[in-house]
Amino acid sequence: MKKLIQLLFLAFLFLVTDGLQAQFVNGNRFGRQRTAIPQGPTAAQQKPEPMTAEEVVDDRMPKIIEYLELDPFEQAVVRSTLVKYVQKRMELQILQLEPQKMKEEYDKLRVLQDAELKAGLPEEKYNAYLDLQKNQPKKKRKKKKKKSKS
Repeated sequence: MKKLIQLLFLAFLFLVTDGLQAQFVNGNRFGRQRTAIPQGPTAAQQKPEPMTAEEVVDDRMPKIIEYLELDPFEQAVVRSTLVKYVQKRMELQILQLEPQKMKEEYDKLRVLQDAELKAGLPEEKYNAYLDLQKNQPKKKRKKKKKKSKS
C-alpha cells in the first residue's frame, strides 16, 4: 500500500511538472522566448549623430561641382572655404546666442565667405555660385500639430 501511494504520488508529480513545462515553453505562457537581458534602443530608435562640417560640404559638393564646372584646383578652393565657414556656423549654433546677434554673426560669416570665394574663383564661376545659392530650395520645417482640447 505504501509503495502504491508513492508510485501514484510520483506519477502525479511527473504529470503535473510535464504539463507545466508544456504550458510554459521557453519561459512564458504563449511559447515566445523572452530573455532576462533588458533590450536597449534599436538602431531605428537612436538619434543619428549630427554631421560634421566636412560631411555637410561633401554632401553638397557634387551639385556645386556639376553646376559650376569646377576644375580640381577650384574644387579644392571651394571645398576648403565652405568647410571653414560651415564649421564656424556650427560653432555659433552651439553657443546659442540670442536671435538678433545670431543673425548678425551669420551675415558677417556670409560676407567673409563670399569675399574668400570671389578671390579664389573666376568671376563667371563666382556669379554662377551666387546664382546657385539664391535658387537653392530651402528645407521646409514641419509644423507641430497642436492638440485640441476636448
